[in-house]
Amino acid sequence: MPIARRPALHASVLDTLGRQVVTGDLAPGTVLRIDQLDERYGVSRSVVREAVRVLDSMGLVEARKRLGVRVLPRSAWNVFDPRVIRWRLDGPGREQQLLSLGDLRRGIEPVAAELAAAHATPGQCGVMVGAVVQMAVHAKSGDLEAYLRADQLFHATLLAASGNEMLAALGDVVGEVLAGRTHHDLMPSTPNPVAVRLHGDVAEAVQSGDGAAAAAAMQAIIVEATDALRDPEA
Repeated sequence: MPIARRPALHASVLDTLGRQVVTGDLAPGTVLRIDQLDERYGVSRSVVREAVRVLDSMGLVEARKRLGVRVLPRSAWNVFDPRVIRWRLDGPGREQQLLSLGDLRRGIEPVAAELAAAHATPGQCGVMVGAVVQMAVHAKSGDLEAYLRADQLFHATLLAASGNEMLAALGDVVGEVLAGRTHHDLMPSTPNPVAVRLHGDVAEAVQSGDGAAAAAAMQAIIVEATDALRDPEA
């Protein structure tokens, strides 16, 4: 097998199996066999083993020698893994998953904004201000993918600027939440100018060292996002 094809095949098998587990197509307790999977997907046994190893690390399956690969219940999943989030958003219950993730954001991002007001570097402040400018530009042009990239950059930078490594590590989680809204048509066709303004308010409060104002503006961003999820065209 050409070396260049191997990562692509691994990613394809991983993506297919991961989606089947999180959507329930492969029910908890189902036992799979490596020799059956390589035939099903037309790939080498080593490619299947690599995919299973990653799924095992996510808590989606449990691989045991001579016993096969057993699909695990949701209680075992690493629900913070960005790939698990992406697969869940691609399946049924998408809106409920986004609302659940919104609850998580309410618990972490206002805190991160308050901490960022005390710890953000000038460079991080500059990145956030620049991201807001790009969000405003792309909101007017209607380029939702470019808007998404700027929005993801803003939130990842804010979490990193908190100075807390645990909060910073959630940047990819928040990024998947934002991507899920965009890629599943749960964003307004034209981003809400209020949302852009609120991001600017956060950046300004962080830059000026006003933790309370930064936290309040971030809380307002999450409320606006939750309202938009319930009615994307409102």
